[in-house]
Amino acid sequence: MTDRPTLSVIVPCFNIRYYLADTVTSLVANAREDFEFVFVEDRSTKDDTYEALLDMSKRLPNSRVIRHETNQGLATARNTGIDAAEGRYLTFLDGDDWLAPGYLPQLVSAIQRHDVDFVRTDHVQVTGVQRRVHRAPEGRRDTVLDPRSSILPTDGSTMVDYPYAWAGIYHRRLLDRGLLRFHDGLRTAEDRPWIWALHRRAESYVVASLHGVFYRRGIATSLTQIGDVRQLDFIRAFDQVLAELENDPEADLLRPKAIRNYCAVIAHHLSERQRFQRPVAARLKELSSQALRRMPERELQLALAGMDEQRRRTLHRVRSGMKGALA
Repeated sequence: MTDRPTLSVIVPCFNIRYYLADTVTSLVANAREDFEFVFVEDRSTKDDTYEALLDMSKRLPNSRVIRHETNQGLATARNTGIDAAEGRYLTFLDGDDWLAPGYLPQLVSAIQRHDVDFVRTDHVQVTGVQRRVHRAPEGRRDTVLDPRSSILPTDGSTMVDYPYAWAGIYHRRLLDRGLLRFHDGLRTAEDRPWIWALHRRAESYVVASLHGVFYRRGIATSLTQIGDVRQLDFIRAFDQVLAELENDPEADLLRPKAIRNYCAVIAHHLSERQRFQRPVAARLKELSSQALRRMPERELQLALAGMDEQRRRTLHRVRSGMKGALA
């Protein structure tokens, strides 16, 4: 192994024992002597993920397992891996997902060939036995781009709407500039402030047409399937996006996009509030109303105008209903 690994693969793991064999087997099929694999076990509570990791990772050269003292969530688990990583490039893989054979060498080749801050890729969404390719929402492929050029338009799907950290590879220089770490403690939507900061402040990137990441949807252990209070962290995440945007020289240009993102996610959660525990659903409505009322009126109305009628009505009702209750 060279003095510094070419690539560090950071794999946060929590209650994913059932899927671990697929994950590790796929990494074995991608291993190279200059790659390292950093597993972060976030104190699983429902299975023997840690013990299985210790056993299975023996198949994987240049791998190690770090265990948290307490469960701290995905953002902090990724940060633990980032702090331990030694590679020139870094990438992520969630512990219940997997990679196609030979994908990691292709990923490294892409970032080395273009010499950019980061590369983003497509991915394959897996729901049961169904598989569907999700393309990154940027049509310019294998071309060096300014990351800021992929934030707008406001009313279209852009790269800040595609926040998946595992769909890409990142140069270590981004870490030195404070652009790779996540906001500690966020349990969900941790990648929203992260992707916004990356596209606002990095200098160069490329979108590569690689389909080697397989992302499981709809599994019972996923936080997106659990209707508890941790889901409400999306409010803190988007508040962070808006707060950081205030220091941007183009804040007035970019803020409508962030507000539209925020409103769309609020509407999504409100439309599925039946999966939340009752006190959490009530808290969701309260926090959503407060968030909507904090937004600048003109930009909020522009965001709502671009949405379908059902989402518009839902957001108006929650916003005005809470104002009435408070009055």
